[in-house]
Amino acid sequence: MTTPLPGQPVRGSTSGRPIMALLDLLGRRWSLRILWELHQGPATFRDLQARCEGLSPSVLNTRLGELRRALLVEIGESGYCLTADGEELARRCLPLAEWAEHWASRLPAPEK
Repeated sequence: MTTPLPGQPVRGSTSGRPIMALLDLLGRRWSLRILWELHQGPATFRDLQARCEGLSPSVLNTRLGELRRALLVEIGESGYCLTADGEELARRCLPLAEWAEHWASRLPAPEK
């Protein structure tokens, strides 16, 4: 599977529109989690895998490659980190995280 990039057909769309490429990329298993974890700070491969409990090394390697080709993640001195575009994307996700906290506060407590 190729990295979804603007101007190319992606899963669910042949239009090449940038939003469709972004939705395809972020809709892949673990992509958003990896971005969110790297928003917390740089991480080595092993650290990132530990932060993303249950993520296999092969899937992590694949997703990191896709996110690097999309110019959202790079390798820095401290390990993997977000690029300026990756940081911007994470910042734009913050309102969604705030909404999720509000939503969670309105739901009944889970049964044990």
